[in-house]
Amino acid sequence: QVHLVESGGGLVQAGGSLRLSCAASGSIASINVMGWYRQAPGKQRELVAVVPSGGRINYADSVKGRFTISRDNAKNTVYLQMNSLKPEDTAVYYCNLKTPRGGDYWGQGTQVTVSS
Repeated sequence: QVHLVESGGGLVQAGGSLRLSCAASGSIASINVMGWYRQAPGKQRELVAVVPSGGRINYADSVKGRFTISRDNAKNTVYLQMNSLKPEDTAVYYCNLKTPRGGDYWGQGTQVTVSS
């Protein structure tokens, strides 16, 4: 079993920055994909950014150039640096870890609110 704990959400004005962190614990496969998704009220959950343990990073078009995802494999932690935040970035942000054998784990979510 894998447990994910997010931190770093909060309230920020438009144009501001936040950094999210997600620490994974438990039986973590060395090959995996960690990432961030978000869900705004009344909308479906959507991909924000993912970073494989070995591979190319993928960003949603809406965050390219503003958000940066990174990971520290030694700490089993993934980060999301969010700059130039917009009100439309307001959502609950979820950490996710996927494994090649079908494991699909989610954190509890952290609220990000961007005021205009």
